[in-house]
Amino acid sequence: MNSSFTVGALAVVAVVAGALVPFQAGSNAELGRALGHPLWATLVSLVVSILVVIPIVLAMQASSPALGAVRHLPAWAWLGGVAGAIYISSALILVPRVGATSFIVCVIAGQLITSLLLDYHGWMNLPVREISMGRVLGVTLVLVGMVTVQWFSPTVAPPQLSATQVDAGISLRETGTKTFQHP
Repeated sequence: MNSSFTVGALAVVAVVAGALVPFQAGSNAELGRALGHPLWATLVSLVVSILVVIPIVLAMQASSPALGAVRHLPAWAWLGGVAGAIYISSALILVPRVGATSFIVCVIAGQLITSLLLDYHGWMNLPVREISMGRVLGVTLVLVGMVTVQWFSPTVAPPQLSATQVDAGISLRETGTKTFQHP
């Protein structure tokens, strides 16, 4: 990586990448409705990802992969692809029901809890980092935020669009789908 990137610039890139995640969840949910099943949308989303990454790899002139090293990898090295498929499928199923905000805040809470454990134990060849009170407090505040968002967020009944409506491009707003408040 080019050393001219500052921590601030890298943080901006991470924020932009994070800002794209709700769009991914929403667009994949729409794709799932149009294709008739969330798993078809998962497959299409992953194929599109491959098609986007290939020209980037070529433009960056990345060296050829060391395929011989693959057979020496630990089993957990393949979890990234498994986790990606689970995440995309979960987003496809849950976002239309709970909304993007509720889904993403739960995703972030899960990421932070797991990240604390990964750091503390040094799992997956990550450097060991102590769990400080500040880090625990920060994660606790996110968890409180998650509960708050869940409690005060309306839920939407799962869409019941016919194949004709999907073909016609009718959105949820046009179907008059009702929302329900938490007690």
